[in-house]
Amino acid sequence: MTESEAVNHTVVDRVFRVSLNRPPANALGLPLVTGLERALDSFEKSDARVLVITSALDGFFAAVADIKLMGSFSGAGGAADFAAYGEQLRSPLNRLSASERPSIAAIEGLALGGGLELALACTLRVGSRTARLGLPEATLGLVPGAGGTQRLPRLIGRGRALDIMLTARDVLAQEAYTIGLLDRLVEPGTAADEAMALATTLCGRSGDALTQIMRCVDDAADLPLEQGLAREAERVNELYTGPEATEGLQAFLAKRRPNYV
Repeated sequence: MTESEAVNHTVVDRVFRVSLNRPPANALGLPLVTGLERALDSFEKSDARVLVITSALDGFFAAVADIKLMGSFSGAGGAADFAAYGEQLRSPLNRLSASERPSIAAIEGLALGGGLELALACTLRVGSRTARLGLPEATLGLVPGAGGTQRLPRLIGRGRALDIMLTARDVLAQEAYTIGLLDRLVEPGTAADEAMALATTLCGRSGDALTQIMRCVDDAADLPLEQGLAREAERVNELYTGPEATEGLQAFLAKRRPNYV
């Protein structure tokens, strides 16, 4: 299967929708990884404001990295091949996490291992009540190697992240929502539609403001409070002199909807 077959994308009303389609379980092998890279290339060149990642497969968002591929690495070059695959896998996830524009994962069914790490790289996660999430790498003698050990504790806290990773257990949707691993909990079969509706809402907000809010929240996890507050002040002052804040304030005073280009 080629990357163009494994990852498709469409743009609807400035929402860039990516669909993962690598049967049977959307394992994050090279076709999906390369397809994600190309989709991100297109997203970055587009005027879309929000990216949404969905799955075309019933019962799977994305389940683990490509274990068959990892198991095929052998001989003197095995370790180097594994390291190269890891770098390829981490690349699109790191790009997604660092994007200046918001992204949303729409999770139906299983999001395990690399699949959950892909969802963690997104800004927000919408999951159905049938979703199951987990990082089972400890059962393979490995650690989550595509950002899971770093992004999960930042999202839900050290203790909860350790519980999930050390036990390698599946987290059911209700618990995932309760602990903040899912941001929206929706009825089965509606995650993609709900994610698209959320993306449409975000498209109506100031893109500059959304970018700076995401960066400020990142600062909250990485910087001491005083430094984070200083960065927040810098960003709001910079936004105030920009065209989108001008439009937003004028629209509010005129009692009309703002028009963010």
